Amino acid sequence: MLKAYISHNGGLAPLPEGAPLAAALWIDLYRPMPAQVAAVTALGVDVPTLDDMEEIEISNRLYREGALDYMTIVLPGLTPDGAQIAGPVCLILGPARLISVRHHAPRSFDTYPARADKSANSCDVAAEVFLGLMAEIVGRQADLLETSGKALDAVSAAVFTVPSGRHKSHALGQILARIGAEGEAIGRVRLACLSLERALSFHAQAKDDGAAAKGFGQSVNSLTKDIQSLEVHADHLSGRVALASDAALGMINLEQNATVRIVSVVAVLFLPPTLIASIYGMNFHVMPELALSWGYPAALVGMVASAVLTFAFFRWKNWL
Repeated sequence: MLKAYISHNGGLAPLPEGAPLAAALWIDLYRPMPAQVAAVTALGVDVPTLDDMEEIEISNRLYREGALDYMTIVLPGLTPDGAQIAGPVCLILGPARLISVRHHAPRSFDTYPARADKSANSCDVAAEVFLGLMAEIVGRQADLLETSGKALDAVSAAVFTVPSGRHKSHALGQILARIGAEGEAIGRVRLACLSLERALSFHAQAKDDGAAAKGFGQSVNSLTKDIQSLEVHADHLSGRVALASDAALGMINLEQNATVRIVSVVAVLFLPPTLIASIYGMNFHVMPELALSWGYPAALVGMVASAVLTFAFFRWKNWL
């Protein structure tokens, strides 16, 4: 899919039908087809493949070719089948236009065109579109962290309010799974913040004098400070994830210990009667009680009495 935009009244508007692609200020490539890649390549831009963007070396993610800056960042988003992932997005910034290449769907790329006119920067040149898009992405990461924070509030409260019963362990297991999912979401945002900070630092070092004259450096510094604040927030939420996980595991252990305790007590209660039954189950010829009429009732009474006395002793010791 290829979407192209032009500057319009301080914001962005779709490229008019029939207009040449070279007139676009921002070209967004989402899972591009070969013909779309060829159309962008004809503008003098080398469109990286997904394998190229997944390279982990900084030299392959942040580099300059001629007048074009290639910045690959990692953002949380959705795959075509709706799965949450953290995938690479390549932003190619040149004097004439911004080109984005992605193979998953971060929400910021859908929301920014409609809100570009509300950005702190106008959309007259490609560098302004780049900074506006980065601001939208940073705002989206803040929203994700806020959502995770509210979810952690709910699951932390649920850990200590799960009603007792035979389904309590299952409920705690579900809560633990939710905690793990929030931890994964926070980890994706933390990775995005790291890659965004690196990209902005590279942009600040590589920008030309014209961009500096427009005061873009102040916007970069402001975005960098916002990202650093989000990193601190993400670290705080990661600590909450660990605390909630420990609490859920502790409650599960307590539930399991209570079950084991009951089983152990029941086993001890039946130990004295089992001992009596074992004694009178021995096959010896000389056992005086076998010849007595009251032998069998006496053995039954002894087994019941031993169990009752053991139970009373446990209650007296507050072990039950």
